[in-house]
Amino acid sequence: MNEQIVDPEAARLSFLAGELRVLVGKLGRRLREQTNFQDLSWSQISVLARLERDGPATVTSLARVEGVRAQSMCSTVSSLQKVGLVIGTPDPADGRQTVLSITDVGRERVIEGRATRQDWLFRGIRERLSTEEQELLAGAVELLGRLADRESDSINSQQE
Repeated sequence: MNEQIVDPEAARLSFLAGELRVLVGKLGRRLREQTNFQDLSWSQISVLARLERDGPATVTSLARVEGVRAQSMCSTVSSLQKVGLVIGTPDPADGRQTVLSITDVGRERVIEGRATRQDWLFRGIRERLSTEEQELLAGAVELLGRLADRESDSINSQQE
């Protein structure tokens, strides 16, 4: 007889994890709907946001952090260059490489998109949640931040 013993706490947490995963995905989709990047793909938006946040980078380094092949990244970057959102300049340390930077127009688009998404969230929180619920959400945001923190992953793996 092969009996499985189900830990009720583990079952509850597994259910919670599944619900959270679905909810985070839905919220992400709703946020993406708010952007004004109709003419850009999500990979292009991701590259623009990364260059705006992290600064200039090569195609190779962008491909590595975005988890795609360099050929795919070349295509993404080329399309961004054609519309004037990214510019490439020779790498002063290695002339064979090109350093990519976001243009002022690209930066404006990223900042506007971010502000639009934040405004959508702000209005939703203000209009749909009571003051008490807003406080609960603030606590949940702190907890979600801890879950998303990469440092906690390394601490947990070191403890095992």
